[in-house]
Amino acid sequence: MSFRAAAVQMASGPDRAANLARASALVREAAAAGARLVALPEMFTWRGSPGDEAQQAEPIPGPTTTALASLAQECGIVLCAGSILEAVPGASRLHNTSCLFGPDGTLLATYRKIHLFDVELPGRVAARESDAFAPGDRVVAADTPLCRAGLAICYDLRFPELFRQLARQGAEVVLVPSAFTAPTGEAHWELLCRARAIENQCFLVAPNQSGPTRRGYAHWGHSLIVDPWGVVLAQASDGEAVVTAEIDLEMLARVRREMPCLAHVRLLPAPS
Repeated sequence: MSFRAAAVQMASGPDRAANLARASALVREAAAAGARLVALPEMFTWRGSPGDEAQQAEPIPGPTTTALASLAQECGIVLCAGSILEAVPGASRLHNTSCLFGPDGTLLATYRKIHLFDVELPGRVAARESDAFAPGDRVVAADTPLCRAGLAICYDLRFPELFRQLARQGAEVVLVPSAFTAPTGEAHWELLCRARAIENQCFLVAPNQSGPTRRGYAHWGHSLIVDPWGVVLAQASDGEAVVTAEIDLEMLARVRREMPCLAHVRLLPAPS
């Protein structure tokens, strides 16, 4: 079985309505190009100033997820709705949450970002996601009409343990909506995407944000689709873009059969 997947690259800003309208137009463009699985980037509905997150958050289900469920149904696609700011009743912090919808608009899975980007690279990047967000506590893979999909978000790329757990849960395609920074993206983005695909023998669809932000750094762009052999099947440059590639599950099965790394994993105890 094979199908076409799309990674939608955006340059989201602080206007939620404008971002959602633009995301919807780009998803329709991807579907018109034949994509049956479409993924949006991290925080595609809002990229504003640090400290304003709580004002922009909403519950799940809520207005944004309702709109995206309708969009998935309209286009007849599996839609990874990047990530949004999820408000949790009674909680002091938000979650950075990705939602996966089926072609009938059903919410198939939600994933709350586990690894939070608390990083300071002097003169380049300063971020502290844990000020606004609480980490998720669940690894999520879900069956869709096309494939078994694993969910991750951005900084998760640096933690191979998560991706190995997704592989052990049977993920064939891992969706990684991101807002990777330009300084770290230039150095590591493609390398990390290819490594996670190779070592877990999966397809990886990684839509990214692009362009300047109100946070003192820019996003890297260069959204990718990578196959289980580590080949970059499609890659964007800067600015808004839709890139597509064929996801060949027979090729995936062949790679796993001929190079059975996942069956050869040996977890040895640490020396005492």
